Amino acid sequence: MLDGSETVELLVCIKCRGDALPDDEGERPGAVLHRRLAEEGVEGVRITPVECLSNCTRGCTVALRGPGRWTYVYGAFEGEGDLSPLREGALRYRDAADGLVPWRERPEHFRKNCIARIPPL
Repeated sequence: MLDGSETVELLVCIKCRGDALPDDEGERPGAVLHRRLAEEGVEGVRITPVECLSNCTRGCTVALRGPGRWTYVYGAFEGEGDLSPLREGALRYRDAADGLVPWRERPEHFRKNCIARIPPL
């Protein structure tokens, strides 16, 4: 079991557009979400852009994973207003040795928009 200090990975779909159109510079909402997270960072969490998480009907999608941890896929992120709960959820995941954050300790967005939970290898 991990002690929670190892780096975990937050995958952010940069092709996601949710219900929004690309911004004035042609950047999709998923790409904006990734850029903002990468600019601000999340301590102990590697933020990785991915081309598609195949969840196109449920808004911008992310996944949290790490060695020996459960992987979670979350959807319905729509933009900069979702940065705070996403950052909070990633930190709680980072601090959970096996990736299992107790349901009541997850940000509300995570409780309502979990797409999948995948066991560790």
